[in-house]
Parts: sequence; C-alpha cells; structure tokens
Amino acid sequence: MPPDVSGLLDAWVAVGWLRPLDGAFAEFLKSQAPETPDLVLLMAALTSYQLGRGHICLDLDALLSDPEKTLSWPPEDPTGAEISVQPPNILKTISLSHLVNHLEVSPLVSSGPGNSPLVLGAGLLYLRRYWEYTQTVAQHILNRLPHEFPIPDDLENRLDALFEPLRGPGEKAKTRVHWQSVAAAVAAKNSFSVISGGPGTGKTTTVVHLLALLQQVALEAGAKLRIRMAAPTGKAAARLTESLIRAMKTLPEALREALPREVTTLHRLLGSRPNTRHFLHHLHNPLHLDLLVVDEASMMDLEIMAALLSALPDDARLILLGDRDQLASVEAGAVLGDICQYGDQANYAPETTRWIRQHTGYNLQAFEGNGAPLDQHITLLRKNHRFGDTSGIGALSRAVNNGNPEAVEAIWSMGFKDIHRLPVKNPDDESLVRLILDGYRPYLDRIGSGPGNDPEDIWLWAVIEAFGAFQLLSPLRKGPWGVSGLNEKTADILFHEGLIDAGEEWYPGRPVMITRNDYHLGLMNGDTGIVLPVSDDKDRRKSTVKGVFPMAGGSLKKVMPSRLNHVETAYALTVHKSQGSEFDHTAFVLPDRMTPVLTRELLYTAITRSRACFTLVSPRHALLGEAVKRRTYRASGLGRLLRPKTPGPYSFLPMS
Repeated sequence: MPPDVSGLLDAWVAVGWLRPLDGAFAEFLKSQAPETPDLVLLMAALTSYQLGRGHICLDLDALLSDPEKTLSWPPEDPTGAEISVQPPNILKTISLSHLVNHLEVSPLVSSGPGNSPLVLGAGLLYLRRYWEYTQTVAQHILNRLPHEFPIPDDLENRLDALFEPLRGPGEKAKTRVHWQSVAAAVAAKNSFSVISGGPGTGKTTTVVHLLALLQQVALEAGAKLRIRMAAPTGKAAARLTESLIRAMKTLPEALREALPREVTTLHRLLGSRPNTRHFLHHLHNPLHLDLLVVDEASMMDLEIMAALLSALPDDARLILLGDRDQLASVEAGAVLGDICQYGDQANYAPETTRWIRQHTGYNLQAFEGNGAPLDQHITLLRKNHRFGDTSGIGALSRAVNNGNPEAVEAIWSMGFKDIHRLPVKNPDDESLVRLILDGYRPYLDRIGSGPGNDPEDIWLWAVIEAFGAFQLLSPLRKGPWGVSGLNEKTADILFHEGLIDAGEEWYPGRPVMITRNDYHLGLMNGDTGIVLPVSDDKDRRKSTVKGVFPMAGGSLKKVMPSRLNHVETAYALTVHKSQGSEFDHTAFVLPDRMTPVLTRELLYTAITRSRACFTLVSPRHALLGEAVKRRTYRASGLGRLLRPKTPGPYSFLPMS
C-alpha cells in the first residue's frame, strides 16, 4: 500500500475513478485523526463511493475478491488521462484479515452504537448514518410482525363479494388460487404487509377492494378509518390517483365516498423541512392515520423508509405495493428487494396456509416452506391481467426476469405485434430519426394547433397526455447513446423538421424534468412537465411560456422559467428516472458497449414501462443477452437483520 493515500485518491478523483466527495471525505477523516492508517482512509473513500452508487455499505470480501465488479470500475465516463497506479491493482494486494485488523483497531470505526464515522459489522463497512437507518428499518418492521388485527368472521364471504373467485366451469370448490383475495386477507390481518407484482397484476385493484372491506367493517362498528395513500414521486402519485379513480367505479357510491382519492408524495406526507434531512412527523410526532398504503415501494430508498417507519403510529397498518423485480431506488438502498428477496419461493408456514384456507377458502399447501416470520406477510400476485398470451411485452418481460437469454432471443421471432427491434448503426440512422419523429410529432402538433375553443387547461392536459404516449429510455446518462446525447439529437431532429424552436432555451414544447427537490415550488426530483404558452393572469389575450407540471391531485402547476433552477430536457430519460411512469410506446436504446448498469432488472423495468408497444433500439443487439444474465446487486445488511437465523433478541440501535 503506497504511503501517501491522499495523493493516490487525488489522482483517482482527477481521472474519474472516484468522486471529489469521496476524496474529500477521506481528507476530512485524516484531519480529524492524523494517525489513521492509509488503508482505513482508502476504505472510507470507497464506502462513500459505493453509497453514491446506491450501496448501503462496502462489502469487504467482495471488494478484495473482485474489485472491478464490486466497484463497477473502470467508470462509465473516465477522462482518459493515464494514472500510475490502477485502483484494482492496489486492492488485489490486500488480504481480508489484514484489512479487518486495521479497521477494528481504528478509532474511526466501531462495531455498533457510538459516534464513530464508520461502523464495521459482519464484513460490511458502513457510514454511521446508513448503519443507523438499516437498524431502524429492521427494528420497526420486525416489531410490527407480531401485531395482528381482528378480522370479521365472514371474511371469506366479504372477499368473494369483492373478488370473483376463480372456479372452472361447473366447479364449486376454489381449485385455483385467487392471489388478490389472498393478498387482501393477509393485509387485513397484519400490521405490516407487502403486495408485490408486475404491471397488470392488479395491485391497485387489490388494495382498493381491501380498503373498501376494512372501511366497511370499521363503519359497521361505528368508526371510520383514517386512510392515507402515498408514493415516492409526484409522477407515481399522479398515476396512482388515476388508477384509484378507475378501480373505485366498481364500488357502491356510499363506500367510494368513505375512501381516499388523494395520493401524496412521501415527502409531503411526512412534512419536509426545506434544506434539512428532517421531517415534521417523526417518532415523537407520528402521522395521524390508521392505515397507510405506499405504492411503487421499489423506489423507496433506505433513508425515506427509515423516516416513514419512525413516523408511523404503533397501532397503524402499513401496506407496501410494488414490483420487487424492478430496479431499486435512485438513492441508496434496495429496501423492497431486501424485504421480498425470497418472494417467489415456497415460504408460507403451515399455520399461515391453514389460516388462509380457513378465511379465504384457498389451498396454499403447494406454497408451504420454511420461510421467516417476515415471509408470512408477503403476497406475490402471479396472474397478469394486462399482458396475456398474445402480448410480446408480457412474454419478453417474463423471459428477461427468468434470466434466459435464449428464450429472450426466441421471442423476437414469434410474431408478436407489440414488440419491435430497430437495429441502428449510429445516432444519425434514418430509422431512429423516423422513430423519434413519429413518437413526438403528435404532441407538438397538438401544441401548434392551440387550444381552439377548448378551455386552456383542457388543452394543456391534452398536450401532456399526448407527450406521455411515447418515451425514449436509456441506461446511460452520458455519451451519444446516453440521455444527454439522445436529448441533444432529438431536439436537433425536431428543430430541423420545424416542430420546435430550439434557438431559445425555454421554447414551447420543451419537456423538462426536475432534478432536485424544490420545496418552495412543491416540485420534487423526477417530476416532469412541458414548457407551454399560458395565458397571462391579468390579460387573457396575452400569453407567456411557463413550465406546466401535472400534480397528484389532478391540478396543473404553472411556473415561470426563471424559477426553475434545477431542470433538464426530458425527451430521453434514464430507466431509473422513468420508474413510476408508464407510456403507450417505450423505445429503449441499448448502448454500443457493455456497461455495469446494463442488467436484468434494468431491462425488465424498461420493458414494463410500456402499456401497448415496446421498441428495442440496438446498435449492438448481442448486448441484450449479456445484460439478461447479469443481476443488479446492492450491498446491504438489511436482509440479514430482517431474517435472523435464530429467533430471539436482536442487536438493534435503541429508538430515539
């Protein structure tokens, strides 16, 4: 190990192997404890680096065994400058026992509660704050598992009235499992439950019927449940609002009126405090509710999950909805993945299946296993109501999920009408130009035609909906095949076709995405809108361009461009940023080279953003098969805490 780690880290930062923040963190620790060995400072910098990539901690064994894979080195966009000492070469000379010995004796590192900036446990090195988040989430979830609610004696009859039982022709017995009914029963009983499933499996329908059942039982007892619904982003909240309204149409009017129709973001639910990491609601000022439903839970990072669980009343139900197979959150953590990591296995205990059969009539003996207590609270919806046997989108997403590149390749030749391959040589390829023009011309034509005799807001909504019919997606941010290059290319194509005036920054039709939470405007990271001409408040005959953003409650927020400080053009989005959204037609652009972010989960997420049509744009089609074989991995100790090998007292950080 070279003696001057600061010079080494500076060199790695300069060429893009580390972030400036990572090097600065190591320098800060050295200033606080000058005698700290270089090896400890290097691990601190790498722990910070991994956090920036979404990992809760640094897996020391994986780091030393395969540093390139663990750290995704070399970086996606290095500067190209030469460095004398390659990071992987340094790490491959270190033994695990030598490394652990250095960390264990360092005053900067502890094995649990305390004030040290780093925490080491079970071969995982954490920044203290994220170790505490991990402890908090695990403790709150496990504490909720034993709490059960009384259920009505006629639960099966109530469920059958809401969910039509699955029976074959002439059958009286319930020979096929209706997973929506099972999910509703499990969630009705428990203080904590998870309902997971892909798009089209009926998660929203399930929860609406469940809420109707629970509210009806409460009303019959002379009470009324305080129900709140939330999602991680404004886009996800807006989409859930639309789905709720559709699903509620099947319920009696009196019951519809007793259910919530407003979906808020998690930050608004908790009460964000601008310019801080704190919320108005916390352990000592809990939320005022009896039942909380959180949709798109796969997008929840560890920090927001810790804040939510801390603010939840002890006697409230929490129901998480989400697709465990999707990408994890943009920020650090893969909480839903940690919770549902064994969701597709036979994990129900015999007492669980007996209870389910008694109260739903469905026999789940085939799904019995030796699952942990947490697994008894998870239901996977297994029937897709949107993508049937004739759906290429459904077949392709399932094959990708199964990790079978041969099956994925075979699907393209099966004659499905809703999936297409578009081989291209470069970003100037005429077929890609046509795809972009066909995808974005309709909403731009709608802008050009103006509102006509329609009220202005009706026209604004029509433009927003037309834009949402098509979306370019990429796994990368930079380069010609990344979001930055595709956005530039798309604007150039539309400009030369005379559809936009890209000579000015805030031209009508420019789609924009918020890149940083703005609590003053009420716009959150990931919210998307369109720059459009809006009538002047004082003189309706005049108009000015504003950013128009659809909000969760069905309203439109109109903001002057001068107030939009953190935005980027959004013709193309990263797959991560597209989570929580769906589009009629999604075009996913493979890069021309393999990259660490190109994984099975990313492909699945991209494909399932499509409602009706999916196009794969591929300069190198062979990368698809390579990506199918690669899994996303995020280092986290949460799964170990949630499923301890032996029951008994857990070593947790005290709640405060």
